[in-house]
Amino acid sequence: MSIKIFGVDFTSGPGPKKAIICVQSRLDADGLFVESFDSLTSLDAFEIFLKQPGSWAAGMDFPFGQPRKLIENMGWPQTWVGYVSFIGTLAKAEFVDMLAKYRNGRETGDKQHLRRTDKLANSQSPMMLYRVPVGKMFFEGAPRLLKAGVNIQPCCVRNDSRIVMESYPALVARRWIGSHSYKADARKEQTSARLAAREEIIRGLRSEDARTYFGFDIHFTDGQAKAFVQDGTGDTLDALLCAVQAGWAYSQRDWNFGIPEKCDPLEGWIVDPSQVGENKPAGYE
Repeated sequence: MSIKIFGVDFTSGPGPKKAIICVQSRLDADGLFVESFDSLTSLDAFEIFLKQPGSWAAGMDFPFGQPRKLIENMGWPQTWVGYVSFIGTLAKAEFVDMLAKYRNGRETGDKQHLRRTDKLANSQSPMMLYRVPVGKMFFEGAPRLLKAGVNIQPCCVRNDSRIVMESYPALVARRWIGSHSYKADARKEQTSARLAAREEIIRGLRSEDARTYFGFDIHFTDGQAKAFVQDGTGDTLDALLCAVQAGWAYSQRDWNFGIPEKCDPLEGWIVDPSQVGENKPAGYE
């Protein structure tokens, strides 16, 4: 068995200063091997990336879906394909205004909903538009996945060997650094403490614990490790962590990619061993 595995750190407005970072790796019986890093400086480049022929699997760091509560309250189509197709007809400003008006009419504490997977992962609401603008990432990313015709687990399962799954790199990082921060976009916030945290994550990925947790060894050169550590934004490291999650999910492909059978395809699911919890797929150990 050998398959190409990608990890994608996504941004809704890529450019030369803040690109979509893609780590390419290979998964075989000896583990996950990092091969290269690429920077995609436009959404057009991301669309071209999605069109490359399979077989491959990719973990992507943006929400593939929105909370069921929002979808039902807004009267959007009650299928992932339906409401993502609708979102794809909107301009970004229209989508942002739609969510803003929805929030403004609701009580404090009930303005930005969470998916079940967000609650388990302790991640942000996919409705968030500012500070961490994952709502805008959903807007730019999900319709492009739909248009590309890829096999989107578990939202839109297709008979296609290009497999994409939602990833959340913090789930991997927390295993070795807990709640400590390891990245910052602003240079003045790229502290020695965050540098030390990235070094600890790299040590963790090379440890016996990683093999036990993910089921395979993770291989990268010392030069690649230096690149992951020295990127103070954490974007390159996040892309690697997404690749690790995608590699684990692909290794669980005979058990629904490690996605619990009771998950809601309307909302999507973040793939990671810690997300399996008590709802383990049949055959998962």
